[in-house]
Amino acid sequence: MTARKRYWLMKSEPDAFSIDDLAKVKVEPWNGVRNYQARNFMRDGMQVGDGILFYHSNTKVPGIVGLATVASPAYPDDTQFDPKSDYHDPKSTRENPRWMLVDVAFDRKLKQVIALDEIKLHAEELGEGFPLVAKGNRLSVFPVTAAQWKLLLSLEKKS
Repeated sequence: MTARKRYWLMKSEPDAFSIDDLAKVKVEPWNGVRNYQARNFMRDGMQVGDGILFYHSNTKVPGIVGLATVASPAYPDDTQFDPKSDYHDPKSTRENPRWMLVDVAFDRKLKQVIALDEIKLHAEELGEGFPLVAKGNRLSVFPVTAAQWKLLLSLEKKS
C-alpha cells in the first residue's frame, strides 16, 4: 500500500532562488532552512512525489508562483558543515547533523501569481491558523491539506 500524497508550501525569496531558477536547473536541494519546525517537516513529513506550492516571499507581490515536487528523501544539508556558508552551524557534525533538506523538482510556473492579498480573501475557507495568513507566522516550509491545495490552485486565473 502506498502512502497518501501530501502537500506543502515552501517559501523562497526570488532574489535568492526563484521559480525561474528552479525551472532552469530542474532539481535543486532546498538548503539553508534553519528553523526546527520547518526542518522537521522536511525530515519527518515529506515524501518523494509530494506536491509543493512554490511561494515567493519578500517581494513586491508575494504569492504562489509555481508548482514543484519533492524529489528525494531528506538528507543532511551540506551548508551546515561549510564554515564559508551563511548557513554554517558549528555545533552540527557529519555524525550528528542538525539540518536536513529535500531535493525539489520543477513542475510548472503558474500563469500568474496567486497573490498573498488574494489568498487572504479566502482565509476563512483555508481554515483557522493557516500559516500563510496567521499573524506572526514566519515558517518557510509547512503542510497544506488536500482541500487547501485544491482551493489555492483554484485561485489561479485560467487564461
